[in-house]
Amino acid sequence: MNTGTLVKRRGSDCMDIRFGLYDYHGGLQCGETLDVKISGKWIPTRIELGEDWYLVGIDVDDLVGLIVRI
Repeated sequence: MNTGTLVKRRGSDCMDIRFGLYDYHGGLQCGETLDVKISGKWIPTRIELGEDWYLVGIDVDDLVGLIVRI
């Protein structure tokens, strides 16, 4: 599994995962599964798009900056 940080893609509203300075996942699609680190624990979820991007079962104000793994 690769671990990175959730970011918004430049020039779009799409979400992506940044693994390193120039290393990105390539964009996330609705329904894509991943694990998110919350309070030191990995929680399985999937990303979806409604009015904005959200993680199913994860209640946070902003996805940007969350540590995730795929």
